[in-house]
Amino acid sequence: MRRRLAALAAMTFLASGFTAQAAPDDPIGDLIMSLVTASTPGTPSFNLKATLYHASAKGVGALDSLGCRVVAMRTAAVDPRLIPRRTVLFIEETVGMPMPGGERHNGYWYASDTGGAIKGERIDLYTGSGPASMRPMRRLSLARLSAIKVGRFNGCPPQ
Repeated sequence: MRRRLAALAAMTFLASGFTAQAAPDDPIGDLIMSLVTASTPGTPSFNLKATLYHASAKGVGALDSLGCRVVAMRTAAVDPRLIPRRTVLFIEETVGMPMPGGERHNGYWYASDTGGAIKGERIDLYTGSGPASMRPMRRLSLARLSAIKVGRFNGCPPQ
């Protein structure tokens, strides 16, 4: 019962538009973030410079570096030396953003792609087909985002 109440409180907190970021020496904040992201305290987190990419007639194809179909608002390109491919990331700044199907983003991204310009603490977020797909996320382009490793996936990212 307590876990359900804590999870409900965390979800209400996120839905209200506030962000929960724990200070490096804040065990209570770490615990709250672990409830929100379903990770354990001390889980690797990254401060990444974000860029956006989309599918186009020339350039980006329909497959990621794993050979899987890229998924709008879910596929992330990373430097595999920093973040291994097949890592599930929680990016708090994307929670609540509009998804292509009309629902709201839950913050989970799948590191299944790489790119020649993605070196070190950078992340490239796939927005969909065409430049217009980038519009809802434009404010995040070149921003610093906090990404928390929350797990791994096998096969291809969920559609």
